Amino acid sequence: MAAIQWSDGAPIYRQLKERVIAMMLDGLLKPGDPLPSVRQVAAEYQLNPITVSRAYQELADEALVEKRRGLGMYVTEEAAKKLLVNERERFLTEEWPQVMERIARLGLRLDELMAAGRKEGMQ
Repeated sequence: MAAIQWSDGAPIYRQLKERVIAMMLDGLLKPGDPLPSVRQVAAEYQLNPITVSRAYQELADEALVEKRRGLGMYVTEEAAKKLLVNERERFLTEEWPQVMERIARLGLRLDELMAAGRKEGMQ
């Protein structure tokens, strides 16, 4: 895992869970890949192993990872698809309305937004 900056805005276990989810969405963790061990993550980031276990347990509860007895935690085959559906839904219901409100407040037009996107390399 890459360096993580912990914020005070959310519990660390939730931030760790979100980091693992981001790695799955970005393709850094693929179906069948093992997660780093609880002890390894705890030592690397100076976290309590219970904090890491809680993040991993939430991922398991959501069927994004599975426990393999004696082997550790592994990304499930359907994790990426499930995450993409969930994250798109969350974006459209939680984040997009705020973005739209800000666009309207600033009086931005679609052509301005598209030009800014092209300028930043987005298509």
